[in-house]
Amino acid sequence: MTVAQGLERVLGHLAELVACDTRNPPRRITGSDPVFRYLGARLEVAGFDVALSDHGGGSVTLHARRGAPRLLWNFHLDTVPAPGEWSGPPLALRIAGERAIGRGACDVKGAAACALAAAEETAGPVALLFTSDEEGGLPRCVAAFLDQLKPGRCDGVIVAEPTGGRAITGHRGIATASGEFRGVAGHGSSPRALRDNALHAAVHWAEKAIALAETEESRAVGGLGGIRFNLGVLEGGEKPNMIAERARVRFGVRPRPGEDPQEWLARLTALAGKPERVAWTPSFVGPPLPAPGRSPELAESLAANLGIPLGDPVDFWTEASLFSAAGLPSVVFGPGDIAQAHAVEEWVALPALESALSVYRRAFSGVVQ
Repeated sequence: MTVAQGLERVLGHLAELVACDTRNPPRRITGSDPVFRYLGARLEVAGFDVALSDHGGGSVTLHARRGAPRLLWNFHLDTVPAPGEWSGPPLALRIAGERAIGRGACDVKGAAACALAAAEETAGPVALLFTSDEEGGLPRCVAAFLDQLKPGRCDGVIVAEPTGGRAITGHRGIATASGEFRGVAGHGSSPRALRDNALHAAVHWAEKAIALAETEESRAVGGLGGIRFNLGVLEGGEKPNMIAERARVRFGVRPRPGEDPQEWLARLTALAGKPERVAWTPSFVGPPLPAPGRSPELAESLAANLGIPLGDPVDFWTEASLFSAAGLPSVVFGPGDIAQAHAVEEWVALPALESALSVYRRAFSGVVQ
């Protein structure tokens, strides 16, 4: 098959995948959704044994195996919503020059389309895992798969994310949390508003958290500097003349490789001036890549065996760290640039799809396993 024919097949699959509404939230994906019917039918024709598991709450896995593979290739099918001004329907793939445009084209349906095309063109041993909850902040799919994975059945994992076609073996961990600050309601003219206003307390905490993050900017660990603190929500109160009785914050922190997200979460929440007046609730905690106690050397060897050039550590988090924490050497690899992920007019370059297709073809043919 020529390069042009291969790309045409990829784009055909990508158009079908983009057309499937897998936006998350609202986490309404089920095992009967068109995206799983499409993938399952295609893979069965290509000689795969397909197992579908619906874990509820929008978490669905499709595990496809052909032969006795030693590597697992992982793709999440859910996307973020598509707000903003698009030049066309976000769920209708469009080709403009050398760009394939559509929600999920870059993150990561483009990679999934390449893998599906390569699976149809080859006959070697392959294991594919498609999931539906990566973007929702509750990665139940990967956890359920790892719970059921038999010891010794897998030697490594390649997780699809837009990495510019390079193998990433290091990235930040992540921790998110919400906090509810409590004050004492009253009239805004009272001098005690300075000490009893819940919004004031939340703002003072935020100032300290931001200052701490700023002091960390000059310190690098594992090739990445700073801790990437982000205050995403700050709200509360009723009126300007009322002392705010309640205030709520939501924040995220992304420590450097090798650092414990839980420790950073504890360090940041401890900055509250009156800890008895705030209740903290952790939302999601994910380890860095490689996970604590795991060496990157096996993952780097895996990338070299696949012929994928190594890239530098990245700021974004991926589910590769969950596989790494389970003891599986894990590499992040896929077409596209992270700058296009989640963006309005999301796109992936056609040459990037062609390059990824060649990697999948080589791996799925049995040349490397």
